[in-house]
Amino acid sequence: MRSCRRDLQRNKGSRVREVPRGRRCSCFGMPELRANSGAGSLTNDILLFSFQNEINEVPFFDVQLPYELALKIFQYLGKAELGRCAQVSRTWKILAEDEVLWYRLCQQEGYLLDTSISDHSCWKLALKNCRAREHMLKTNWKNRVGAVSQLRYEPGRVLCDVHCCDGVVMAGYSSGEVRLWDTRTWDYTAPVLAAVAVPAGAGAPPHVSFVRINSSLAVAAYEDGTVSVWSLLLGQEPIHHFQHNQRVQALALAPGGAAVATASGFQVKVESPDDKGFWQTPGTFEIQKLVNFLNLVPDVPGSPVAVAAAEDIVYLLKAEDPGKVLHSVYGQPVTCLDVAAHETAFGIKTFGWLLNEPNQILLYNLETNQCVTKVGNSIGAFSCVNLQSSPPNMLVAGNKDRRVRVFDLRCAQPVCSLYGHQLGVSAVQMDEWKIVSGGEEGLVCVWDQRMATKLWEMHSRHPVRHVWFNSHSLITANIPEEKNPRGSSITEDDPSLHRKYRGVIYSYEFSVDQLAVDSVLPICRSSYDEVTGYNYNIGLAVPYDSI
Repeated sequence: MRSCRRDLQRNKGSRVREVPRGRRCSCFGMPELRANSGAGSLTNDILLFSFQNEINEVPFFDVQLPYELALKIFQYLGKAELGRCAQVSRTWKILAEDEVLWYRLCQQEGYLLDTSISDHSCWKLALKNCRAREHMLKTNWKNRVGAVSQLRYEPGRVLCDVHCCDGVVMAGYSSGEVRLWDTRTWDYTAPVLAAVAVPAGAGAPPHVSFVRINSSLAVAAYEDGTVSVWSLLLGQEPIHHFQHNQRVQALALAPGGAAVATASGFQVKVESPDDKGFWQTPGTFEIQKLVNFLNLVPDVPGSPVAVAAAEDIVYLLKAEDPGKVLHSVYGQPVTCLDVAAHETAFGIKTFGWLLNEPNQILLYNLETNQCVTKVGNSIGAFSCVNLQSSPPNMLVAGNKDRRVRVFDLRCAQPVCSLYGHQLGVSAVQMDEWKIVSGGEEGLVCVWDQRMATKLWEMHSRHPVRHVWFNSHSLITANIPEEKNPRGSSITEDDPSLHRKYRGVIYSYEFSVDQLAVDSVLPICRSSYDEVTGYNYNIGLAVPYDSI
């Protein structure tokens, strides 16, 4: 017994070793203890003695700290530190696996932000599953593993414009119809948003010029200057309608609000509902030149704020200051524009007597109205820029020199320059590790930003005008330049017209463990209601994918 006490004093602070199975304990003089023996009470006494000795030997608990205070100390530890602390003792294990700590870690890493602590019984397991899913999605993105489908439409209709928000796709066609697809569901359909009734004898309905959608509203502008607004919560009938005397040149919808801005001729009009839901016009602005680009500033309290680019002038349009000029340099037209919450970025093109100055992207602060930085220095003109969806302090832009460039706004230097398109880049978006770009030749490329390499690509006939993705899905739209195909013999029911001139919308889903080349064809996803069709879009009477 004295030797056992000397061993305990010699190993003070360390864990008490358990007696191996099949051996005797010399200090207690007991026979061997087996798992199925009848000396259960004696075994519990030994384990209790070991546990009490271990607690007393840990200096942390000699102070008699309350559980809440110890939990407050543990909240400054990360996942690896909590895992090490859980191996110290039983009390530390209970502390290190507290649900409050792992719920906070899950929120800090950006997982399950819309949930409360009572939604999961084990937040450590929830965080583990979220990280495993993120790794699986990243692997599927790199290897192009998932399901791909086309959002089709009936023959004789040409795709005019596409926009999407959180997986809901809005498309406008040359027939004047506007359709919606919810790609978050597998068997999604395309309901038609009803337009304003056309008087009898007015002829064919006008083409759709622009479409925009956010989480609550959908807006479409037509060739004759008509603008229709639908609520995604109230139905397929428009809730607001107004008319311009000329063709709408630009359309903007606030990402998180209910404000709509349109540019027609030399006028910019902003429409938004009041507190009672009645639509009104908080601002009408007269512009000296024709507007090329128009955006609404997101997350602005009070009246909406718009940024408009008219040739070589950039305006900041506010109700209290309608004629504010943000940037104006004669001979430097604006080639692209994007707006974030507090900043705006736009590309400028130099020519004529400014040939010695390269093309650049200017970043302006919307609160101070001052130029923050200039990036670029490219021979070609910048054709697209994405500031709103990029990570903080980052910006991605496409150029007519067939390159995609990523800039760090803190040092005004390009992080990487990617070359892989045959023509100019027309659409681009990035996140923390990947870039998706679309070109005028119809090529969609997925890049690994850190490795500066192309992962995979896909080609279609028409230019890529829209690119959108999140963690698990990708939506691209190839929109033809020609909205009225030539040839008097071509009719609306001609399949060749439909296939060659219609344009196409692709939807990728990377959360499915399936090769994209082996995904189910859209022809085999027909429902029982779709029993008729033409040669290239047969509706199966008895489909085998719906039981």
